[in-house]
Amino acid sequence: MHKNVDTRYTQDRELSWLRFNQRVLEEARDESVPLLERLKFAAIFTSNLDEFFMIRVGSLFDLTLLKEPHIDVRTGKTPHQQLQAIFKAVEPLYKQRDKTLEQLEGRLRWCNICRLSMAELDHKARKQAERWFRDQVLPVLSPQVIDLHHPFPHLANKSLNVALALRRENKHAFGLIPLPQGLPPFFQLEDGQGVRFVLCEEVLLEFADQIFDQYTVTEKSIVSVTRNADISPEDEAYEVHEDYRQHMRKIVKKRSRLSPVRLEVQGSPSEELVSYLCQRLALEREQVFKTKSPISLKYAFLLENLLPPESAASVCYPPYLPQFPAALEPGKPVLPQVLAKDALLFYPFEQMDPFLQLIREAANDPHVLSIKITIYRLASKAKLAEYLCAAAENGKAVTVLMELRARFDEQNNIRWAERMEEAGCTLLYGAEGFKVHSKLCLITRREHGRLQCITQVGTGNYNEKTARLYTDLCLMTADPAIGADAAALFQNMAVTNLRGKYQSLLASPYGIRDRVMELLDREIAKGEEGYVFLKLNSITDRQLIDKLAQASQAGVEVVMNVRGICCLVPGVPGLTDHIRVFSVVGRYLEHTRIYCFGRGPRADLYLSSADFMTRNTERRVEVACPIQDPSARRKVFHIIRILQSDTVKSRELGSDGAWHFRKDAERELDSQKKFQEEALSAAQRRPDAPKPHLRKKSSVLQKYLHKLMK
Repeated sequence: MHKNVDTRYTQDRELSWLRFNQRVLEEARDESVPLLERLKFAAIFTSNLDEFFMIRVGSLFDLTLLKEPHIDVRTGKTPHQQLQAIFKAVEPLYKQRDKTLEQLEGRLRWCNICRLSMAELDHKARKQAERWFRDQVLPVLSPQVIDLHHPFPHLANKSLNVALALRRENKHAFGLIPLPQGLPPFFQLEDGQGVRFVLCEEVLLEFADQIFDQYTVTEKSIVSVTRNADISPEDEAYEVHEDYRQHMRKIVKKRSRLSPVRLEVQGSPSEELVSYLCQRLALEREQVFKTKSPISLKYAFLLENLLPPESAASVCYPPYLPQFPAALEPGKPVLPQVLAKDALLFYPFEQMDPFLQLIREAANDPHVLSIKITIYRLASKAKLAEYLCAAAENGKAVTVLMELRARFDEQNNIRWAERMEEAGCTLLYGAEGFKVHSKLCLITRREHGRLQCITQVGTGNYNEKTARLYTDLCLMTADPAIGADAAALFQNMAVTNLRGKYQSLLASPYGIRDRVMELLDREIAKGEEGYVFLKLNSITDRQLIDKLAQASQAGVEVVMNVRGICCLVPGVPGLTDHIRVFSVVGRYLEHTRIYCFGRGPRADLYLSSADFMTRNTERRVEVACPIQDPSARRKVFHIIRILQSDTVKSRELGSDGAWHFRKDAERELDSQKKFQEEALSAAQRRPDAPKPHLRKKSSVLQKYLHKLMK
């Protein structure tokens, strides 16, 4: 172990993330969660694990290739030691998922939602499946025998394949049948007995013998390869004159061909087949994971739309539509309201629509001179982008600082960048080596000779779909100091000056951590009177972890709401015993970032796009904005208070690194449910309030549910 690494109050980042994903799987076992939603949580757990192997495990394999030994600053472990710990921790998670899914599907059958095996089909149903296979599946297959004349093919990342052991005239061979991605995930039986279906890969597995009819099939299994997708475009060399969008296209294409990091096998394949695949894919046996469950659970998000309303009501969450924010008056223009008073929106309990309306009004306002915005992720169909295009076409100076390197959204961002550039927007792509992750928009207007700035700062992306699934805050303010800082930040980014100085806003890579350290020092000076509250997705930054430990040792009360990775271990006697860490995992993805230093009206209160991760504090352009309006501050303090009172979806982190439920039978409070109720109540208290906005979730939203915990 490296002599300078103190691990007394820190833990491994990757193992901490796996414990977060285990909390997601616990939601699939929670009896208070509707059955189909529990199946979706199992699917979310699965897609989370996929991305974990593609990114985190992939990056650790990259580190093993370095000549200089890399020592983790939180654990003192080498990448190889971290990988061994990961493989050991992941295997029991597969078993937990298998058991959970078996129990869930048994319960779902009582609700006439049945995933069937081919062996369960009667003669009539089997004929239906065989006809579907012959007409819809077989024509698009590309089977291959692997021998001297047919080399082992490239298996696309996360694609499903049927692997077969073959024999002909005492000669052995192997066969592979990739499942085309364009096929539907399952075949639904037409028998009028509820939702009864067989997964496409199960149908292919059953009839694979017909494809290799010249051979005797001695064994067949469903397999999938996970590949290293940890491409950092800022580290990739590209020609100075090469168009950056074209460079990103190459990077995205390259991602699918990187080295394998995991092999998943459904069922109980022979050791011979597993060894053969490991040899061909250059994998060690410890990188192979067997599962009784389907390798892909994406089908879970399609089932709700196949159910009649009365059935959906019994197995799904009660439908909820975000309400119009209490801070604004409905039916009136948003722009003059924000000029008069700050407005703080709380997604998904309140609508994103007022912000979109603000941009639409600015696009058509003759007094508006310019709109500047940073964009990290957009929906595939984005009103925001269309309004920005309209503004440019109306003669406004529209500048879009677009981050093309938003992982797995690169292609979508490239497409929108081209569309906005065609409309007349000025596109910037940030500074080399630094992702632009801030959520900042600036509208500048001149009326009666007076310049006005309206600034929007958020904790989440400008994605209209995920705004209904992620908890986030959105501040819209006409504060001139914040507006001046926003204008300066956009100017600095246009000339790649990352060291700008700002009066109100905090901006990384050179501002957020330094100011947070100063504020922590201020609370440390107060001793037992000091107080810190942090709401984050993750904390990995060693400098901030050490400073928080120092605060605890000075007697400062530190409360942290951390959704995912927490490399700080609380409750260690004499080191972190004044730090409490809790996590809320529920219907919505907790995504809001809040920093609070001190108590009461003099507390420094910020909303931010930045977690306390080294990538956020050192390698990204992030923004933290002070909340100064009294009404907005009351709202944030209320959010903090309700979160800390959660006794249903909250878990506390112990000094042993394990999470424990905070159950209280006498005082049950689900924070997310409480925020829903408060938003509905506020909407109903309006004069001439319409009926509550309730409706069944749209099919479009289903496509985003599997990304809930990304």
